[in-house]
Amino acid sequence: MKLAVLNDTHCGVRNSSDIFLKYQEKFYTEIFFPYMKEHGIKQILHLGDYYDHRKFVNFKALNDNRKVFLEPMRDMGITMDIIPGNHDVYYKNTNQLCSLKELLGYFTTNVNIMMEPQVMTYGSLKIGCLPWINAENSNNFLSWLSQVPCDWLAAHLELSGFDMMRGVKSPHGMSTEMFQRFEKVLSGHFHTKSTKDNIHYLGSQTEFTWADAGDNKYFHVVDTETRELTPVRNPLTIFKKIFYDDTQADFTQYKVDTLENQFVKVVVVNKSDPFVFDKFIDRVQQVKIHELKIAETFDEFIGANVLDDSISVEDTTELLDSYVDAVETDLSKDRMKSVMRSLYVEAQDREIA
Repeated sequence: MKLAVLNDTHCGVRNSSDIFLKYQEKFYTEIFFPYMKEHGIKQILHLGDYYDHRKFVNFKALNDNRKVFLEPMRDMGITMDIIPGNHDVYYKNTNQLCSLKELLGYFTTNVNIMMEPQVMTYGSLKIGCLPWINAENSNNFLSWLSQVPCDWLAAHLELSGFDMMRGVKSPHGMSTEMFQRFEKVLSGHFHTKSTKDNIHYLGSQTEFTWADAGDNKYFHVVDTETRELTPVRNPLTIFKKIFYDDTQADFTQYKVDTLENQFVKVVVVNKSDPFVFDKFIDRVQQVKIHELKIAETFDEFIGANVLDDSISVEDTTELLDSYVDAVETDLSKDRMKSVMRSLYVEAQDREIA
C-alpha cells in the first residue's frame, strides 16, 4: 500500500492572497493529484496546519480549497486522515476549538479528523498519530507516547535543534529523547525539510515567504510494505532570488522570461557597471512579475554600537544577533536572540503579498 503525506498546507496563507491561492491550486491540479492518479494512491495522511489563521477563516480561501482539493479528493475516492496542528486550533492551551472540526468535519465523510492520539494501520505499517501537544493535553499525550505500540509516529511537533527555516535552528521545544524508540518519526510544523537520526521534518509542500526561496519543497509517499519514505519534488516556485555579480556573469544574457509570475529579489553582490545593472532591472520589470525587490547592504543603517562593517540585507538573522551582542545588558542574550528570531519568523508569515 502507498500512502501520501501532506502537512502545513496553510489554506488561506498570506491573508488569502489571490496570488497564493492560484499558486497552491497549480500545485494540486498539476502536481499532486496527477501523481495520485498515476500511482493509484487512495489515502492521504495530513500532519496538521491545514488552515493558516488560527482565529478566523476567509470564505474565498474556503471556496477555493473546496474546489481545488476537497472535491477532487472526494471525486477520486481518496480518504484523508488528519491531525490538528497549532494553526488549526483557536487557543494555545487547548485543542478543543478546532477549525478542522468546524469546517472539514461537516464537509465530507472521507475526512477522518483525529483529535486524540491513535494508531492507524496502513497495510502492514502501524503509525501512531499524535495531534498538537499543548498545556491541557500534554500529560495524557506524553503518557500515550511512552507506551503506544506502533512502528512509526506521525505528528506536528516542535522539537529543539531542528531548522525552523533553512539555516535557523529552533532553540526551544521538546527533546528528541522520547522519540528515539520509533523506527521513523514524521512531523509537520517547520517549513523546511530536515532529518536527524530517525526524525524527519517533511517541510511544507509550497513556498510561503522569502525564507522558502531556493528551499526545495516536497510531498511524501510512504510504501507501507518496504517502509520507504519517498520525497516527491514540487517544481513550482513563487520566490526567486538573483545574486547579481557582473564580475562573474553576463547579465545581459539572463533569461528574464523565467521570472514570470514570481516574486523577485535581486541581491547585489557586485555592481561594477551601474548602466548594465539598470538595463538588467529594466528588462526584469518588463516581465509580468508579482513584485521586485532590490537588496544591497544595510551599511547606512548600522548603528554605532555594531562592529560589523558590512552586513548583507540577506543576513537578517545575523544582523539581529549583531545588535543583541552589542547591547549592554544583564539579560540572557541567547534568550533575546531566540525571541528576535521567533518574531522575525512570525513577521515573515504575516507579510502581505
